[in-house]
Amino acid sequence: MPQISLYYNPVAEVDSVTVAERKDWQVSYDLGRSWKKIRKVAKVNSSLFKVDVVVYPRLMFQNYKLSRVYDIVLNASPAIEVSLWKGMKFTGQVIFPIVNDYGRRYEQIRPGFVTLSQTVRLPHRVFLTGTVGFFEDFRSGVDLKAKYIFKDEHFWLNARLGYTRKGYWENWSYYHGAKWTLNGYVGANYFWSRFNTQFSLKGERYLLEEYGMSAEMIRHFRYASIGFYVMKVFGKDDAANNGLNGGFTFQIALPPYKYKRKGYIPRVVGGDIGIRYNAGNEKQYGDWYRSNPDDNYLRDNSFNPYFIKSELLNF
Repeated sequence: MPQISLYYNPVAEVDSVTVAERKDWQVSYDLGRSWKKIRKVAKVNSSLFKVDVVVYPRLMFQNYKLSRVYDIVLNASPAIEVSLWKGMKFTGQVIFPIVNDYGRRYEQIRPGFVTLSQTVRLPHRVFLTGTVGFFEDFRSGVDLKAKYIFKDEHFWLNARLGYTRKGYWENWSYYHGAKWTLNGYVGANYFWSRFNTQFSLKGERYLLEEYGMSAEMIRHFRYASIGFYVMKVFGKDDAANNGLNGGFTFQIALPPYKYKRKGYIPRVVGGDIGIRYNAGNEKQYGDWYRSNPDDNYLRDNSFNPYFIKSELLNF
């Protein structure tokens, strides 16, 4: 699936020695005429039907009890990811509990994400991703994400719509209720390229069908994304702090960071681990889900042209 184009125009010094400089790179979502030409070239090292085994540790914690400081869940959650055809990915994950203070449903070895995800690129820098299957925290359903990048690629809009239901796993059988929930958001984003910092503002409909708004500031590094958020939930009198909440968030990619693939032999790679800290101690409102293990800011930013250009010579 074409994402961005990189064009390098080398600078020749007086002594005819080519010096690579960051300013000589042009990185953009616009593919230009090159993509039409290269589509006719025979593929080399296609990812079709090749398998990655991705290691995703998962850490959760809460401090709602007076009898202990924190309840903790720590899981090892390897996932198999397979490219089926252009833009299509199958993800199958198994969760192995290591530490569990959350109760019986979290102590079993069970499926995690089991999804089919299709991404397409439309004209005018529009990307759509549809996902169906079993999502995070026992949810299942359908998820659709859209992203539109403006001509000035510092700015973009994103939107999401999910139709999901809550359930649980018991001895590898999935039990669910009859209620389906329609949730989603519409957001505006700006990327401050000088400091690789992303600012986002969203209007959202959360999992309990409550409405709210959130603002986030995320600083992106090569192997990590760290930031802060504030949010407000409307129309819920029993929400903590009158619906006002906030905290910090981070996502860290796990080493090793360079891999080699030998034919169709499955490749074992590192995933990432992240936390979204709820400073307002809100138990239920303003909640969301992920549709895939790599559904986070760190991975979404990996194709940002300004971020890529800032890292081109840092190796």
